[in-house]
Amino acid sequence: MATQIAVPQSGQLPQVKGPEFNDRDRINDILSYEKYLTSGYNTGLNEMQNPQLRQKIGAILQDAHLAQFQLFDLMFQKGWYKMKAAETQEITQAHQQFTDYKTQFPAFTYH
Repeated sequence: MATQIAVPQSGQLPQVKGPEFNDRDRINDILSYEKYLTSGYNTGLNEMQNPQLRQKIGAILQDAHLAQFQLFDLMFQKGWYKMKAAETQEITQAHQQFTDYKTQFPAFTYH
């Protein structure tokens, strides 16, 4: 059985979720937005040619990644974000999968 990684939930959240927005909902909404922003900035940065603009957007992206992590960590610390610990077999399988991907790109050297 998979081990769950979680901190005990702090604060009072209703057992049955109603239509009202609570603190967890607000933080989760902002976290989703930050993930959306970082995805857009990553795409833009990959296609950006101007060095000065690239540097500025890179700094904004770094700030957005930090904000995203801080929101994630806040939710985790409050017990609102739970994860499943990967089992050894899953880690080995993922490692093999990505190792196999490398063979599809012989022009690149990976270390």
